[in-house]
Amino acid sequence: MKKDIILAGVGGQGIISIAAIIGYAALEAGFFLKQSEVHGMSVRGGDVQSNLRISDKEIASDLIPCGKADLIIAVEPLESLRYLPYLSLDGWVITSITPFINIPEYPDMDKVLDEIHKLPHHVALDADELAKEVGSTKVANTVILGAASPFLGMEFSKLENAIRFIFRAKGDEIIELNLKALKAGRDLADKIIRT
Repeated sequence: MKKDIILAGVGGQGIISIAAIIGYAALEAGFFLKQSEVHGMSVRGGDVQSNLRISDKEIASDLIPCGKADLIIAVEPLESLRYLPYLSLDGWVITSITPFINIPEYPDMDKVLDEIHKLPHHVALDADELAKEVGSTKVANTVILGAASPFLGMEFSKLENAIRFIFRAKGDEIIELNLKALKAGRDLADKIIRT
């Protein structure tokens, strides 16, 4: 098993939490893991990107070459497009459709979504709305992770255990909220994949 994953978004959207959950789940599943440096996290609204490489064999480098990413997980739609040169021909893009407009000339959203919908393998969802339905827009990142979970190559229960571990200091209410968000994203992705 090998998965090369690019995580993309802007500061404050929870990319670091997604990376921590996937990383913990991968290690718990007995996989090797390499993660690149995360950029831009010190500035709320700045771009954040991370390479995650997971494999059942040792991994030499933490950087994903162009055209080799199996998955782009994006919490911001324009950021999903920024990393398309890294996506493999059969790779998937999982992205929120809710923009975080952090630049003066942010492109027209219809054009951004048109580009996403042209991709042969994508799951584009309103993560904020789904997160609101489960209890808080603060878990939109976990909804996106849930939507990406069918493509990660590990048991869903490993992600659930990782959420319990990562958020243990925040209490049971936050853990349960994130577990609901994870399942809501997974259920929606399963529905999209079947159609």
